[in-house]
Amino acid sequence: MSTETTAPVSTTLTAKDFSSDQEVRWCPGCGDYSILAQVQKVMPTIGVPKENIVVISGIGCSSRFPYYMNTYGMHSIHGRATAIASGLKASRPELSVWIVAGDGDSMSIGGNHTIHMLRRNFDVNFLVFNNQIYGLTKGQYSPTSEINKITKSTPMGSIDHPFNPAALALGADASFVGRSMDRDPKHLQTMITRAEKHKGTSFLEIYQNCNIFNDGAFEIFTEKANKPLHALFLEQGKPLTFGVNGEKGIRFDGIRPEVVTIGEQYSADDLWIHDESDFYKAQTLTRLFDNPSEEGAVFPRPFGVFFQVDRPIYENMMAMQIEEAMTSKGMGDLDKLIRGRETWEIK
Repeated sequence: MSTETTAPVSTTLTAKDFSSDQEVRWCPGCGDYSILAQVQKVMPTIGVPKENIVVISGIGCSSRFPYYMNTYGMHSIHGRATAIASGLKASRPELSVWIVAGDGDSMSIGGNHTIHMLRRNFDVNFLVFNNQIYGLTKGQYSPTSEINKITKSTPMGSIDHPFNPAALALGADASFVGRSMDRDPKHLQTMITRAEKHKGTSFLEIYQNCNIFNDGAFEIFTEKANKPLHALFLEQGKPLTFGVNGEKGIRFDGIRPEVVTIGEQYSADDLWIHDESDFYKAQTLTRLFDNPSEEGAVFPRPFGVFFQVDRPIYENMMAMQIEEAMTSKGMGDLDKLIRGRETWEIK
């Protein structure tokens, strides 16, 4: 009789388990590679089986994402990834649903679907790759392109005022709004993890470099020489500081933010303390967007979680309504529902 025992089979997943057998077909140097790598690194840590994870995309360079994830997925139609994901989550609430879209896909043709998904608050994760250009269709200006942007479709410069995605999401009453960048892998991993843990629609804008049609659009925030003075990393309960040695900070002068130097007239105790639950201050943070202060200093661009709040999620409320309809007297009578309250009998 053999006494040999069989070792238990390990079920620990790694990033490699989430990499598909498809050839990744993005331009060499594209920021999408980094985002894909960080998502694949985070997936094994969320505690969800691969068969319960779905990635849905629209149309654009970023929308090839589902092919490269070894999970279920769908490459859907332009601007409609959010609508399709909402339907999936409503019918299969146990799934972990991820939406991938570019700035054109989510802010232009899909803008209407985006705002309504945010206000409804499905428990989904929405990753918006913002490169401020239409990459797949070869370099036209997008809804997030800056004013005077010269492209194939705007040879004299764009006259459109650009969307501010984070401000748009707050305006649609999103329950989680954050921002990260492709060239800060650790921060991006942290933000993807935060988005996944949030119960509700998590809106995560990711600055993504298109090295073919809009190279260097965000280098002031990503490159070592510029980053300390132009990128502000938000941390819950901590003062808003930035600079090479953290020597700069942001305080409120009444209700207006201003950039100050710590140690001259102000100390860290005078600075704005970040609170992710403060909706009003979150709106101010999203507006620190190339706005010079009265003294001529330029505000840094914030990265991190702007706002997070617990709010009932759509699929739960829908399930409760259906259950009530099935158990309440008369609610299951289709003829009665069709007649409604606006019918009467003439005698």
